[in-house]
Amino acid sequence: MNRRDFLQSLTFAAGATPLLREDLFARFIQPQVEDEILCKKKFELAVSKSWQKLPINEVIVKVGKTFLGIPYKENVLEAPGEEHLVVNMRGLDCVTFYENALVIARCIKKNKMTFDDYRNELQFIRYRGGIINGYASRLHYTSDYLYDNEQKGVWKLLTQELGGIPVVKKLDFMSTHPESYRQIRESATVLKRIEEIEKELVKRTMYYIPKNHVARISEKILDGDILGITTSIEGIDTSHTGIAIRQDGRLHLMHAPLAGKEVQISEKSLSDYLAHNKRQTGIMVARPLEPV
Repeated sequence: MNRRDFLQSLTFAAGATPLLREDLFARFIQPQVEDEILCKKKFELAVSKSWQKLPINEVIVKVGKTFLGIPYKENVLEAPGEEHLVVNMRGLDCVTFYENALVIARCIKKNKMTFDDYRNELQFIRYRGGIINGYASRLHYTSDYLYDNEQKGVWKLLTQELGGIPVVKKLDFMSTHPESYRQIRESATVLKRIEEIEKELVKRTMYYIPKNHVARISEKILDGDILGITTSIEGIDTSHTGIAIRQDGRLHLMHAPLAGKEVQISEKSLSDYLAHNKRQTGIMVARPLEPV
């Protein structure tokens, strides 16, 4: 719900029955208020600790740690109605976890710390070119997300530089599994646009660092780097994402893992974590840049 709809709902609620007003508050108004309060608290903490003076990668880690223990929420961005900016800090999936840490850190570094600043930055990061133009404008594939945000100056892709090798893979999971996506299932126009995007993605060279090489290059990965975990699943580039973090001198993954769990730091090192999952093939690495 955007702010215009939010205000309209308040007007509507004023003339509604008590039961309807209560339902409207519980479904729409209260969650938005809670997210705004959570956002404000994170900005207040950042100011009290002078995080703005730290490098962006360190701020990302500190913000990420404030989400530890937040429950995993599946399909958090799949809201009903037309495509709009979804804000939810109360439940996170693997993408919205690192996305929130990155967005809040960028706001802190820019010294733009209102809820509207956060929402503007979130839209800039999440959508192709920072513009909401329907479901297909959201950056669904991780490799596309990484590419678009490098073009916007958010980060630098380091996968190839760190010894990554090219992989030829057709990305078409969304168009070949329309039953898994309400927006695609319900609209031939959306399906066609997704197919067009997938055809463009195939033209790009995608790199990944094989998982048996990760331990060898782990010292070159910084805390706060954003990691995409590549997969052998047909039609898709990554199956998971997270933030690089060191524990006792070893590289780990801070992430929102699976349904029923919560945001956490992996018990195993990153290389061991990857080794124990047959479908995970390696990683992509993006290093956040200082915002201007």
